[in-house]
Parts: sequence; structure tokens; C-alpha cells
Amino acid sequence: CRYERCRPCCGTHGHLRGGQGQCLPHAPCHSSFHLPGALFLLVLPVGAVRGDWREMGSSLVPHGGTIIGSARCQAFRTREGRLKAACNLLQRGITNLCVIGGDGSLTGANLFRKEWSGLLEELARNGQIDKEAVQKYAYLNVVGMVGSIDNDFCGTDMTIGTDSALHRIIEVIDAIMTTAQSHQRTFVLEVMGRHCGYLALVSALACGADWVFLPESPPEQGWEEQMCVKLSENRARKKRLNIIIVAEGAIDTQNKPITSEKIKELVVTQLGYDTRVTILGHVQRGGTPSAFDRILASRMGVEAVIALLEATPDTPACVVSLNGNHAVRLPLMECVQMTQDVQKAMDERRFQDAATRHQALPDDQIPKTNCTRSLAQRGAPAAGDDAGRALSCAPWALPAATGLLAIYDAIDSFSKGDSLRIKEIGWTDVGGWTGQGGSILGTKRILPGKYLEEIATQMRAHSINALLIIGGFEAYLGLLELSAAREKHEEFCVPMVMVPATVSNNVPGSDFSIGADTALNTITDTCDRIKQSASGTKRRVFIIETMGGYCGYLANMGGLAAGADAAYIFEEPFDIRDLQSNVEHLTEKMKTTIQRGLVLRNESCSENYTTDFIYQLYSEEGKGVFDCRKNVLGHMQQVGPRPHEGPTRPLVLIFFKPFIGKKFTTDDSVCVLGISKRNVIFQPVAELKQQTDFEHRIPKERWWLKLRPLMKILAKYKASYDVSDSGQLEHVQPWSV
Repeated sequence: CRYERCRPCCGTHGHLRGGQGQCLPHAPCHSSFHLPGALFLLVLPVGAVRGDWREMGSSLVPHGGTIIGSARCQAFRTREGRLKAACNLLQRGITNLCVIGGDGSLTGANLFRKEWSGLLEELARNGQIDKEAVQKYAYLNVVGMVGSIDNDFCGTDMTIGTDSALHRIIEVIDAIMTTAQSHQRTFVLEVMGRHCGYLALVSALACGADWVFLPESPPEQGWEEQMCVKLSENRARKKRLNIIIVAEGAIDTQNKPITSEKIKELVVTQLGYDTRVTILGHVQRGGTPSAFDRILASRMGVEAVIALLEATPDTPACVVSLNGNHAVRLPLMECVQMTQDVQKAMDERRFQDAATRHQALPDDQIPKTNCTRSLAQRGAPAAGDDAGRALSCAPWALPAATGLLAIYDAIDSFSKGDSLRIKEIGWTDVGGWTGQGGSILGTKRILPGKYLEEIATQMRAHSINALLIIGGFEAYLGLLELSAAREKHEEFCVPMVMVPATVSNNVPGSDFSIGADTALNTITDTCDRIKQSASGTKRRVFIIETMGGYCGYLANMGGLAAGADAAYIFEEPFDIRDLQSNVEHLTEKMKTTIQRGLVLRNESCSENYTTDFIYQLYSEEGKGVFDCRKNVLGHMQQVGPRPHEGPTRPLVLIFFKPFIGKKFTTDDSVCVLGISKRNVIFQPVAELKQQTDFEHRIPKERWWLKLRPLMKILAKYKASYDVSDSGQLEHVQPWSV
């Protein structure tokens, strides 16, 4: 990373020249700095050994795979190879490396860093560099970023590439389920994961698979009979298909492989079911990256640059990781060692020590109660809602309670006393919901305030003593109204929890809402197609309107994921001078090799600067240089569940069990369940009221606004990035087992 290209050294050791010429030391106390518009990215080790360089920019954001190339370099394993790599680096004046790879690449980079001074001395003795160069480039800084579809690196919740691989898997499963239902077949799908079962586990959760095999969790003796019993039971419940997910590295307790063909033979022999095997293979590594991966890579890349800028000769090599929704820096070799320890434990059949995810209690260990829980949705439909809604609750609610009631059409059914729209649901009722977006249960924007008496009557009639509401800002407002009515209606003195589900991602108390990731992927995919259409036409700018109300999450993050030139949002007011500046920027861009532009606009970002106005302004000002087109994405953003919604599904499972059979009047029994930075937390709605802009239906603080300058930097604007909360080196926390 050549930061000197943006801000040359001012002559004082450890200082860089700022954007206005001021002297800025490498210290975390500074609140912002200017990131360079382009960085040197190095593919290590082959690129270093060969001296193969390429300057990178935002135009490569939509490309999948390892666009700068990757290889296992035998030469770099030798000191001679590393010596040649050091010489090539010095020819470019590079002493800061951001290494993207797995534990092998990161281990090699750390060794390279340790040998750096010795390599420089040897180069000086050979006459390849002078003594001044030895002093000038005395130390090497290394920061790692983990790129792996297996998500098998300890210390990070998600590795770059994992979410995109999940997209490929879910797309295939959705296609297979159609033919499986038609012919009443059993499908065995083999996914990647030689040593890590993350892809298998999460894809099984996301599609509602009947059985899953993981390397870390070998099945107990007699699994063959147990699996066949489970498959036959599901068929007896009128389920027309069976899905079995198997990781390629799945093994039994004796470390013997469990192959997809073996599973097929077992099902055919024992049950006689028509069974097919599908091995996904390297299709999981291909395709364009998901919106989540694009944004994750950008965030991790920025954190890596900041870490390099703040590094000193005494700073150990670190790896940039994701903890919840928070970027953290961890000692590189601690993470590598823990990753290797997991594999060692598996080789020694210490599978409990190797487990890296929480396990659910078996049915017979979940306490049985006489609690009836109610499930309702509120507000506009959000993509992926029902998949998260039904399958989140059913596995826990059904064994532990007399029933889970689904309220169709939400408050509308309660207020009218329509008992036909209040039904108990089970596994057979929710089968196949995972592949369907939208709101199968139906939803209304009606608030409960005018129908409190009717709702209380229905809750009493159906003996509902716990309420789960999944929805957007209307659900949040409805929860506040139900909480305020507790003094008049005792029926509302029950635990009530809300899980945010809205494409707008505007509910206070959570960084993410169910459905927002699906909508974001729809926007990103559409932008990719639009940009592709302009590849032949040239000199064309597209104005794209996104949903979100007053919340600019979709426009801002969609712009970052798609490599947009600008994104207009309500949270950052703009005027005619900003619009003119953007037009001038695009005019200059048309002189480069990338002769196309992409501008996103949030639907409520401005009352007067409408999409039509911006389109007409750009069309007029761009005459003779570029022409314009506009697209209003509309409700297409609300359809189609995505696998990244899957990991949020278990969040709704843990609320009710401590509260059964009690009367609740305190604020902490009416909560929003969400993700905040590193934690999954319950926040009382009474406290969240202070954090809410009710007029514009948005939280007062929005974490994603900090990423806004990054989009401008990638688009080659001059912008400062806030580093006031940049991470310090932490220690690796072991996974809970």
C-alpha cells in the first residue's frame, strides 16, 4: 500500500503530510485523514517473487474470484524466493503489505516480516541495494485479511467470500427443490468444506434441510437408522421431498469419510426413495460477489490501511476481522495458531474441542410448558420475512409449548375477531417457506391503538401469554402502543419482543433488519446489469431510485456495493452546488476508460430534488458529453429471500423461556431484539424512544453513515474518513462450545 502517493512524508519520522499540508503523526488520536484514491494491491507470494504489480481501483468492485490472481508459490517457501520478493518490493519502495488469503498465506507473510531485516542485509551484501536503503526501509508492516469461502479462520465471524458462496448454494437448492417436489425425490447435495462445515450448516438452516453432515460434528453411532427414521417421518407428514446437505469433508466418529454416494445408497436401500446426488463443486467459488461481501471487503480493506498507517516497528502483524458488525484487529499468529489447533483436535478425534458454533438443545431437554405464543407481522412486506419468521420460531416453540399461533393479516385479524385467521402452525405448515420471499402470513400497516379492546379480547380468548412481532417501523410503533396500554388491559402484561424486518433498515435498536440484505442484493444486481448495458453504449449515466423512506441505508450501501459515483440520501443534505459538482466529476470521468456513471437516489432524500429533476439536470448539463437514463426500482426490492438473512433467524428463539407463567409490567419485558456492533441484545422500547426520530421514522444514530466517505473515495472524490473509533490490537477470544 503506497500511502506516500497521496501524502508524502513531511520529513519527520513517523509523520505524513495531510490534505492541507499539515503534519499528522501515526497516532489513533486523530479523528480523520485522507485515504488515497488508488492503492497498490500485491498478490503474495507469486506477485512479489515475479515483481508483478497492478494498480487497483473501484471499477473492480463487481468482479468475483481473485481478480489479482492467486497461487501456491513454492519459491516463496525458500529463503531465496523471499529474498527475491524483498528486492522487488524495495524497487517499488513498498514496506506495507496487505495480505489477502488463508492461514498459509498469512503464516508466510508473518515469516517474511520476521526475516525482513536479515533479507535487507543480505541484499546489501550482494550489492543489490545500498546501505541507505537498508536504513530507509528498515521494517516491514503486515496486515492480513482473510479470504475464504469456507469461513474456517478463527478470530472472525465471516471471511470474505463466504456469503457469496452461500448465495450460489441457495440458488442451486431453490432450483433443485422444484424438481424434488414434483417427483417426490430425495436430494443429497455436497457442498465445499473439507475441514469446516459452515457452508453446509448455514445452507441447511436456510433451506430447511432434513439432515446435515459436518466435519466438526460427526454423527453418533447408529446415525444411519436415525436419519432414515427422520426422512420417513417427514414423508409421513405429507412432505414431498427430502434435502440432505453434506460437507465434502464430513466424517464419522472413526474419522471415516461420509460421502454423498454412501448416503444415497443408504436411502435407496433402506427406504426405496428416488434419490439423486448433486455435487456443487467449484460453482460455489464463481459468480459475482454478494453485496455483503463487497461491503465487508471494503470495510476490512479500509481498516487494514488504517492499521498500516498506525503501525510502528514494535507492532506485531495483525489480521483484520469481523466481530458481529464491528471491525477488529487481532494478532495474526494467534488466529493462525487457533485455526491450526482446531484441525489438530479434529485429527485426534477431539470433536467437542473442535466445535466452533453453538449447538441447540435436543427436543427432550427443552422444558415443556403450557405457554401459547403468538406470531404476528406488521407493516410492509420485507423480502425473506416469512422464512425467518416461521423457521425461527417453529424449532423451539413447537417442542416447548402447546402451540405457536400465527396471526394472518396481523392486527386486521385481531381487530375484527376473525378466528379463522388465527391458526396454530407446525413444521408441515411452514415447509417450503424458505425459498419464498414476501409475507406469506399477510401484513397490514394498521396500528393497534384504535383496537386495543378487541386485541385484548382475542389474546384472552386464545390464551396468548407471549407475543412475538416481526416487522418494520409500524411494528415498533405498535409495540410502543401495546406497552402503553398495559395499565388498562392486563392481557398485555406478557413478554413482547420485536424482531426488525424491513427493507428500509430503519428500526432503532438493531444495525440490521431481516429483508434489508435481500433488498440490497437486488439493488446491487440491478446496478450490475445496468452498468453492463452501458459497456457498449459508452458515455451514459444512470439515475436509480431506491426505496427506504427517509432512511438512506439502501441507497448508500447499494452505492458502495455497486461502485456508484454518487448517492443522494436524506441524512446528508445536498443542494444545487453538490449536484453541479457531481456533474463535473462525471464529465471528467468520461475522459477516462470507464465511460459510464451510476447515481443512486433515496426516494425521500429531498422534497424538491426529485428523481425526475436530477435526471433532467444531468441530461441538460451533460449534453455533448454523456446522456442519461433513469430507473425506479420500486417494489422489486421487496422480493426474494437471500441466505444472509439466514444467520439472523435464530435471534428470535431465546426470548420467552425465562418468562413463562408470569405477569410483566416492567419496561424490560417489551423489547427489540437486534444486532448492535458486537452483540445480539434486547433493548427495551422505552429506552429506544430517546434514540428515535419519529417524524422521519429513522434512528437518530446510524452506524452506516461512517461508511459514506468510503464510497466517495472509491469514486475518486476528495474525502476524509473518520478513524476516531479505529480498533486497537485485541486478543483472540475462543469460540463458545
